[in-house]
Amino acid sequence: MTDHPRRVTRALLSVSDKTGLIDFAKALASHGIDLVSTGGTAKAIADAGLKVTDVSDLTGFPEMMDGRVKTLHPKVHGGLLAIRDNTDHAKAMKDHDIPPIDLLVVNLYPFEATVAKGASEDDCIENIDIGGPAMIRAAAKNHGDVAVVVEPSDYQAVLDELAAHKGATTLSLRKRLAAKAYARTAAYDAAISNWFAATLKIDAPDFRAIGGRLAEALRYGENPHQKAAFYVSAEPRAGVATARQVQGKQLSYNNINDTDAAYECVAEFDPAKSAACVIVKHANPCGVAEASDLATAYKKALACDSTSAFGGIVAVNRPLDAEAARAITGIFTEVIIAPDASEEAIKIIAAKKNLRLLLAGQLPDPRGKGFIAKTVAGGLLVQSRDNAVVDDMTLTTVTKRAPTNTELTDLRFAFRIAKHVKSNTIVYAKDLATVGIGAGQMSRVDSARIAARKAQDAAKELGLAAPLTKGSVVASDAFFPFADGLLVAIEAGATAVIQPGGSVRDPEVIAAADEHGIAMVFTGTRHFKH
Repeated sequence: MTDHPRRVTRALLSVSDKTGLIDFAKALASHGIDLVSTGGTAKAIADAGLKVTDVSDLTGFPEMMDGRVKTLHPKVHGGLLAIRDNTDHAKAMKDHDIPPIDLLVVNLYPFEATVAKGASEDDCIENIDIGGPAMIRAAAKNHGDVAVVVEPSDYQAVLDELAAHKGATTLSLRKRLAAKAYARTAAYDAAISNWFAATLKIDAPDFRAIGGRLAEALRYGENPHQKAAFYVSAEPRAGVATARQVQGKQLSYNNINDTDAAYECVAEFDPAKSAACVIVKHANPCGVAEASDLATAYKKALACDSTSAFGGIVAVNRPLDAEAARAITGIFTEVIIAPDASEEAIKIIAAKKNLRLLLAGQLPDPRGKGFIAKTVAGGLLVQSRDNAVVDDMTLTTVTKRAPTNTELTDLRFAFRIAKHVKSNTIVYAKDLATVGIGAGQMSRVDSARIAARKAQDAAKELGLAAPLTKGSVVASDAFFPFADGLLVAIEAGATAVIQPGGSVRDPEVIAAADEHGIAMVFTGTRHFKH
């Protein structure tokens, strides 16, 4: 490859997103660059009064098959792939009358957007671009001579180089554009392949591609010495990726991770039935509650562990109102995420300039399908999202005493939370509020002890005569392997238990519950979260 700038004499433009197209085309023309284009792009350029050659006139073939075949031609790909300093390539161009194409401007058919809006299978397939990716890959391969642009945000960088280098682009820019081009086609193909896998109900395709678009480079990762960035995938799931940041400083890696955890948890609660609030710290809920209004739900959630809530993330399942905004801003909070917010609430939060307010538009569907992935050394672990919801489970009473209606309501509430707490998980709940949460311990009995101790600390802070675990219910994300964890919960004051069941020692655990007059129900569904 040569290191000197390459003069742009001809540009081929074929775009679905016409943002900035006309101004860019005018600027290219001002440098004496010949414009070649296709279909609607050519019409838009011509309508703007610019001279443009239709790709059909370049190739000598008309667009056909509803536009499926228009750029798949040697005169297009030869013009993109020919190495300008290669004598054999130059001769082939001359012999076959192939003009060079020095700049390719293509953005692809909007496949991801088509899928996101729930279009029919036929519409999705028609929005799979063929000629675009083929041209992009050809131009990117030949970046020694050709510049390729895949989105309007790079128009200005190209124009700056043309102005600085008398109508030429530098190898440095062409390399950067080529790298971006291959990443774009990779993400595009990932969206298509994952759509096919979902459509065909293939849980483990032979190849799994995961792609995303840079939302923003982050200051650092989990720790200051780690590099990090936030990428948005093609999955149309409401949350931190789709949210509009109304105010506050840039989100950190940990903010994004914690906000996602909070919003996924609060989505378990139907806003038509109750107001709900989740407070998260270090990816685990430290307080969750339901109430008739958001302010009350927040205060109940905060009472569970106000120490951990300091500097936490708050998620609510209804539009944020002024009363809730005033309550939440009473202590230091990093992020608030809600489906929406009133203008008064936004003004109240504006007084806390560093507090981030995110409005996601809607809640994610806790029953929604999809997959999640994490990296391990040399590979990816991929699994379907945990979309099991306690309302859909059959609760089987396994003890002599069945839970009361009040206990049953709290048991369902507690099991919703257990789904979103790192394993091993123990959640104490009372009156639709968490009163003690034990997370991420190596043994379940330790989680039960920690949650009970937190309830004791909260009682002392609130000036209560006894911890709120007295008369509470308890949820476990997986079965009790021994009766010891259950006995800790009983000692803390729990009167009813919800757990998946399935241990070889279930009879021992059930016997311990019966001995103490405790009600216990099995869900048959485990909620491990690592």
